[in-house]
Amino acid sequence: MTIRLLIADDHPVVRDGLRGMLASEADFEVVGEAASGAEAVRLTERERPDVVLMDLQMPEVDGATATAEIAERFPSTRVLVLTTYDTDADILRAVEAGATGYLLKDTPRERLFPAIRSAARGETVLAPAVATRLVNRMRVPAEEPLTSREIEVLELVARGASNADAATTLFISEATVKTHLLHIFGKLGVDDRTAAVVQALQRGIIALPGRKP
Repeated sequence: MTIRLLIADDHPVVRDGLRGMLASEADFEVVGEAASGAEAVRLTERERPDVVLMDLQMPEVDGATATAEIAERFPSTRVLVLTTYDTDADILRAVEAGATGYLLKDTPRERLFPAIRSAARGETVLAPAVATRLVNRMRVPAEEPLTSREIEVLELVARGASNADAATTLFISEATVKTHLLHIFGKLGVDDRTAAVVQALQRGIIALPGRKP
């Protein structure tokens, strides 16, 4: 399947570099480039890309505001933040706006390309440093159990459900699913979905399909 991409960054050199790098992958197609958040929204409406690679600091409309509008108006388009900014405020604002993932611009291509494919599937993608910041910020005492809804989300993830699949099954938004996952990461002391499932299985919180914990 070809993944249609929109690059949103106000620096032409960055856009050119990304376009050239992405061209090396047969399943990537860059369908547009935006130099501002407002242009990113307009091009998303016209091109309906699968994934928008979104910088945060841009003229007219910033990346987080554009992300929120895209997430609300075009839910089938995923926004993967790709920026140099990694403060807690930037990260939280982007996640709360509906970004599917948050990567830093120094991410090597061997991590960037799989991250784009994961984002296209609706999976949460976080740079390791970003995941650590979020987990530390949201961490709660290890003794606190998962809520029933968090267990439901984790069981779906264990069965291979994407964030979008889980949201549809549970009749909640993808943003709510991501919030549940971040709380789960904090409670289990892990940084990603796979580790969360492994920990939950080991602790007997969830069971593989057909088995009881």
